[in-house]
Formats: sequence, structure tokens, C-alpha cells
Amino acid sequence: MSKIQNTIDVIVKQGVLPLYFNTDESKSIAVLRALYNVGIKAVEYTNRGPEALSNFKKMVEIRNAEMPGMLLGIGTIKNIEQAKDFHEIGADFFISPGFVSDVAKFLISKDVLYAPGCMTPTEIITAENAGIKFIKLFPGNILGPDFLSGIKDIFPNLIFMPTGGVDTTLQSIQTWFTAGVSAVGMGSKLISKEVMKHGAYETIEKETQRVLELIEKVKKDQ
Repeated sequence: MSKIQNTIDVIVKQGVLPLYFNTDESKSIAVLRALYNVGIKAVEYTNRGPEALSNFKKMVEIRNAEMPGMLLGIGTIKNIEQAKDFHEIGADFFISPGFVSDVAKFLISKDVLYAPGCMTPTEIITAENAGIKFIKLFPGNILGPDFLSGIKDIFPNLIFMPTGGVDTTLQSIQTWFTAGVSAVGMGSKLISKEVMKHGAYETIEKETQRVLELIEKVKKDQ
């Protein structure tokens, strides 16, 4: 099995992709540990500050030492230089707010998953024609589940995941999965800045466990 397909399978099985950023290295690692403790096997760390590269490098070291089976991806990749920098230090998959063609070519050549953000059929077609298999619907709160319901049949071979404004409620999760997503990306609704600020890692564990259980229920009921 290709690395790309394996990564897709892990994210789809999990049903949720937690994503976060923190300027503090130790907090970034602590959140990663909390997620791993409740069975999370794929996490997106977002490239949202100058500390991201060094933090991510340390997180990869910790992952290698303590977290077998964990896939550590990097988000908010906007150009080829960023992609090469994070690929060099061991990122397992890459996510962008939009489609970047040279990033797609580079990562596909390395058999590494690249999930670009798309919000129009034209963008999705462009990504699909470039060999992309996994589409991030972004921003999810602007597009909404009805958007995916309206276009899903046009793209039977693509995997969709909304990010941005996806709530941790049963209703929100159920509505998105009914519309045809294979997973949901969850950032501040799952891992808030306030929770990280106070080091409430048990809260992250409990909330993530609750979301995993909701997703399992939704999948069984479909």
C-alpha cells in the first residue's frame, strides 16, 4: 500500500483530524501526548508562527520516541519552500488552505499525502486533475454541508474533510457525515487556546474521547 493511501486510511478510520498550534514547544508536545493517550493516530500541527518549524521538529522526535503509529502532519502550507522544510524534518502529511500546484507535484512524487483546501468545483477539479485524492473543504462554516451534498456525485473518487467551524456536537458531526464527508477537521472547537493556556490537557483528552465516540455512533447509524 502506498504511504498516501495508508495516511488516508488512518484519517478516515479515525473520523476526526485534530489540528492546533501553540508558540510554546512544551505545550505543543503536551497536547500531542494528550491526543495520543485517547487513541488519536493522526494530528495536524498548523504552520501559524515562526516557532512552528522548530516546534514540529521536536514533536517528531518525541513522536518517534514515545508514540508508535502516530502520523504527524503539518497544516497551513502555502508554498514549496515550506513544504520542503517540513518534509525534510519528517512531516507525514501536508494540508493547505488552498491548492498549490508545485507543492502537489513535490509531495505526490514523494508518495506523501497532500490535502489542499478548496471551496469551489473549479478548485476541486484542478486538484483532482493534479492527482489529489483528499480534499479539505475550507472554510467549512462558510460552505456548509449542503455544498458537499450538491457536488458529491460529481467527485465519486475523492475523499472530503471539512475544516473551519465544525462543531463538536452530535448534530454538527451527523449533518456533515450525512452530506458525505469521510472525516472532519477540528481546531479551536476541540483544542481551544484557553485550554492550552491553562494546561488543561485532561480536558482535551475527555473532549477528544467524546468526539471519537460521537463519530463512531454516527458511522454505525449511517
